[in-house]
Amino acid sequence: MPRLTRSPPRLITLTLLTALSALTLNMVLPSLPSMARDLAARESVTALVVSGYMVASALFKLGLGPISDHFGRRPVMLGALLLFFGASLGCMLAPNVGVLLVCRVLQAVIVAGTVVSSAAIRDRHSAVESAAKLSLIGSAMAVAPMLGPMVGGVLDVSLGWRAVFALYALLGGALLLLTWADMGETRAPGLPAPRLADWWALLRSSRYWAYVLCTAFTVGAFYVFVTGVPYVGKAAWGLSPAEVGLGVGSITGGYLVGAAISARQARRLGVGVLLVAGRVVALLGMVLGLGVFAAGASHPLALFGLTLFIGLGNGLTLPSANAGTLSVRPALAGTAAGLGGALVMAFGAVLSTLTALVVEGSPTPFALLTLLTGCVLLSLAAALVALRLERAAMHGTAPGHAAGATATGVSGASRDA
Repeated sequence: MPRLTRSPPRLITLTLLTALSALTLNMVLPSLPSMARDLAARESVTALVVSGYMVASALFKLGLGPISDHFGRRPVMLGALLLFFGASLGCMLAPNVGVLLVCRVLQAVIVAGTVVSSAAIRDRHSAVESAAKLSLIGSAMAVAPMLGPMVGGVLDVSLGWRAVFALYALLGGALLLLTWADMGETRAPGLPAPRLADWWALLRSSRYWAYVLCTAFTVGAFYVFVTGVPYVGKAAWGLSPAEVGLGVGSITGGYLVGAAISARQARRLGVGVLLVAGRVVALLGMVLGLGVFAAGASHPLALFGLTLFIGLGNGLTLPSANAGTLSVRPALAGTAAGLGGALVMAFGAVLSTLTALVVEGSPTPFALLTLLTGCVLLSLAAALVALRLERAAMHGTAPGHAAGATATGVSGASRDA
């Protein structure tokens, strides 16, 4: 059994672990054509480097959370980093596409950085404190995907695609040493073995589903935007990929501002206020956008300027939604983080596919804004339900809910019956 004999991890360590998890998905994107050429493989096969990784990520998220609840956060994170380091070397040295894909799937174990970091924070802090700290970590999730393709493209052009995996190995090795030195165990002794009943306990909780759906449609708005804006930008204004990439930064910039506000104000305002306020901010931006384009205005700056509100609202909402998800059953924080992450990824895949189908037939700013507005409305509805259930749980009036961590941050120890 792990013992709490070492100091808990510093926030910078958890932030770096989360950032590496985000970087590993998209830094390879510019290198897909080079991989196909050098390994004499079809581009549809090398594309599995991305899609296969995403599927494996969802599966790892489902398993790593319960395992960390049982064995502790520290051994799971160290084991994941060791496997990631070896898999990165395997990708770098891969003689054919088959070896590359196998090692790439194993690389997905680094999603432990997201699952374990969130659970480690919830182990030690109340829902409100967790939201504040998750806001800071969330900034890494916003910046890393933006920088990843840029760094990957430079490495591919200057040193070749294998250099990208060499960098992964270097980062994984460095974080393995940092985690070994800094990450003390945060999970208390007396851990139960992973059980399917734990998943079921979460899945039958309406409060858990409210938070997960709020998160899924909030993140889903981002997936809708990044999937649809390349079609819309090219069809409506003839934008180049570089110009579209620059415009996508509007959501990232907005998110950083929202996350900074959340980190500073979570303790004062409470989780529930930020949860709903972020959805209202995003909705106002989308309603304004629909009005502007319905009136006949058409300029890329109008689209990117208004979708900045999506990022700002996401930065306000997501830390509180994630903290709420982990607070439904604090003893199962790892399981809740992994299961929730897998569900959010599944919703994201569905929304991305739906967006591609819609904008392929109607690549207009109005169509894209309509999809975004739909995501925001659904996330707002889920946020309001979550807030109502938290208040009912606090007063002991909701069946199946015990008083505990509330949307206003009264307590950090809620459990569903």
